[in-house]
Amino acid sequence: MARAEAAPALARPMPEGMEEYMVHRVMQRVDVVLDQRLREAIATVVQEQTRSVLPRLREEIESVVRHAVYEAVAEELASGAPTASKG
Repeated sequence: MARAEAAPALARPMPEGMEEYMVHRVMQRVDVVLDQRLREAIATVVQEQTRSVLPRLREEIESVVRHAVYEAVAEELASGAPTASKG
C-alpha cells in the first residue's frame, strides 16, 4: 500500500531548476561508473589479446635476432678478420 501512496508524490512537479539539476547529477554518476567499467573492460580485452599475440611475437623476435646474428657473423667472416689465437 505504501507504493500507491508514493505514486502521487512522484507526480508532483519539481521545483524550478530541479529537473535539470537531477539530470546533471545522474549524468555525473553515470559518467563515473561508465568510465570505470569501460576501463576494466578495455583492460581485460587488452590482456586477452596480449596473451594470444605473445607466442607469435616471441617467434618473430627470435627470428629477427637469429637473422641479425647470422648476418653479423657472415659479414665478419667475409671481412677476413684475423681469428683469435688459442693459447
